[in-house]
Amino acid sequence: MSSDIADYPEGIVLPVDKPYRWTSADLVRKIKFAAKRHFGKKNLKVGHAGTLDPLATGILLVCIGPATRRAEELQASPKQYVAGVTFGAVTASYDLEKEVEPGLPLDGVSEAALRSVLPSFLGEQDQVAPLFSAKSVDGVRAYEMARKLYREGRKAEAEGVIRASRINIYGLELLSYSEGRPLSEFVPEFEGQDRKINVSGVEGLSLPTAMIRVDCSKGTYIRALARDLGEALGSGAFLSSLRRTRNGGFGIEDALSLDEALVLFGG
Repeated sequence: MSSDIADYPEGIVLPVDKPYRWTSADLVRKIKFAAKRHFGKKNLKVGHAGTLDPLATGILLVCIGPATRRAEELQASPKQYVAGVTFGAVTASYDLEKEVEPGLPLDGVSEAALRSVLPSFLGEQDQVAPLFSAKSVDGVRAYEMARKLYREGRKAEAEGVIRASRINIYGLELLSYSEGRPLSEFVPEFEGQDRKINVSGVEGLSLPTAMIRVDCSKGTYIRALARDLGEALGSGAFLSSLRRTRNGGFGIEDALSLDEALVLFGG
């Protein structure tokens, strides 16, 4: 890669496979440091086009230089995910960042029942985002408000602050369904330094888990979809794994690992 950013008049859009338990900001910060050193520019702009949760992996589009002006356009592109949805338990964050609360009824949970309800989640709809999310509520991130209210013991009040948003789910495909495999088999392995992201323990838990491919619009929360699928089956559910496999014109096959991306900048 050239060391002169002027050789890239439209900037650089870098599809990177975000590591598990890294925040999107962690990854951008790491690449920004390497890119600033490579191009010799102290004021180089670097951002991303669409946050991925810390416990998700997959495509994060990192925009460098003039490409940061395209971030909003890229963020508006359709997305594709492969989601692990586990039934019979819930968590406050709808993923493994909060403690798993098992013991919910499983009488209505089966592969056939799940296949029957999936079509009802297709198309335009209103979705209530997770409270522990990056969604802005009156200028404050929802997770900041949620943590404050939870610390103050105002859980019921916290759960009423998110308003529904209009989303569109274009496609849902059930890739696999398992009744009794240990939940730990669906949770990605973690390598590298601790990023100070909490992950609830799942040792000893065996619950029905479905792997579902989701094609959707900007603003769709797959954690909220997991919650709603659990409720539709008369139980509860949460996201045990999530991988973004497409963002607009970029597929997971186009993505670089973080190490590969850093090598581009001499890292």
